[in-house]
Amino acid sequence: MPTPLLLETSLGPDEEAEWLAALTVAMPDEAIITGGDDAAIRRNAEIAIVANPRPGSLQDLPRLRWVQSLWAGVDALLGDATVPDVPVVRLVDPSLAGAMAEAVAAAVLYLHRDLHLYASQQRRREWRPHPVRSADHRRVTILGMGEMGRASAALLRTIGFPVSGWSRSGADCKGVTVHSGREGLWSALAQADILVNLLPLTPTTRGVLNRDVFGRLPRGAGLVNYGRGAHVVEADLLEALTMGLVGHAVLDVFENEPLPVDHRLWATHGVTILPHVAAPTSRSSAADIVAGAVRTYRLTGYIPQGVDRTRGY
Repeated sequence: MPTPLLLETSLGPDEEAEWLAALTVAMPDEAIITGGDDAAIRRNAEIAIVANPRPGSLQDLPRLRWVQSLWAGVDALLGDATVPDVPVVRLVDPSLAGAMAEAVAAAVLYLHRDLHLYASQQRRREWRPHPVRSADHRRVTILGMGEMGRASAALLRTIGFPVSGWSRSGADCKGVTVHSGREGLWSALAQADILVNLLPLTPTTRGVLNRDVFGRLPRGAGLVNYGRGAHVVEADLLEALTMGLVGHAVLDVFENEPLPVDHRLWATHGVTILPHVAAPTSRSSAADIVAGAVRTYRLTGYIPQGVDRTRGY
């Protein structure tokens, strides 16, 4: 009989039950246990399927072969020193990249067509049109050219925006000039009428959206952060907004979520706050992807490639 799959999360009971149901539908022949099951049973698990597992919850699993994340980001997992030295596999879901591309396009168009200004004017009952620039005169730079970055760039290009990008590797992307390195970052920022952050959170990208970056943008540039809250140095962003270096920021992620009700960002002019909704994971799609990986492992022993722990993704 196959060893059980361990579902380990820090989600609320209702949300964990929904994930358990989706995984059970996708893998009806598998026995799936949870963190609340008997420790002796848990110790038999070879595969841990996780969503924000509690620190320390994956230790004392002697048969563990790999950890499968239900999220695309694995920074919290890699930050837990108790996670065993086994492959940590992030979720790669094409539907997630498509959802992120839609969210990026929506935010870019929101800034491009001055909808944030009209929302402010509506609250004042002020009727005042603003000049309209064509998309081909609004340059967009994307930080992070992985699957989500490439999908976002492709959609923005179909609308007509000139798109450039920046990534660690500088790998090619059709129709997009992709920069790399520190000097490449400065070049990419200088071309960013709207800057979109989709970087993974790693030790080298933590705090990347800071005073130096904001000071190198064209004055009044828009900012979209769909990466991680810890990418932003909040004090530097607030200063940049006050000084007009950043014209408006669309923020979907924060270091502390939900964003505390007394947080300064709620009342800061020039900020649109979203409750981490840019690209939510589809349970059914994620469950199918995990089921495929588990099926292959059962048949062949093949373990999916894990992230590079030294790079953080």
